[in-house]
Amino acid sequence: MANEKKEKVRKVKCGRGGGAAGGGIYGLGIIGAAVYYIGHATTFGVGVVGVFKAIFWPAFLVYHVIPLIKM
Repeated sequence: MANEKKEKVRKVKCGRGGGAAGGGIYGLGIIGAAVYYIGHATTFGVGVVGVFKAIFWPAFLVYHVIPLIKM
């Protein structure tokens, strides 16, 4: 009976940790980009577009950088 409990304990897998820092860095990037775009906005409409640019800037970066990489 005791051996069966030990076997069950050994088969329990722990959750994977790590990877959470990427979200924090992405969040700081969004905040920094939003401050930059809103700070340089001349009208309210340009500020709104700046907020969307701040959210989606990684997609634009990847879209423009990937074709430059020679495989």
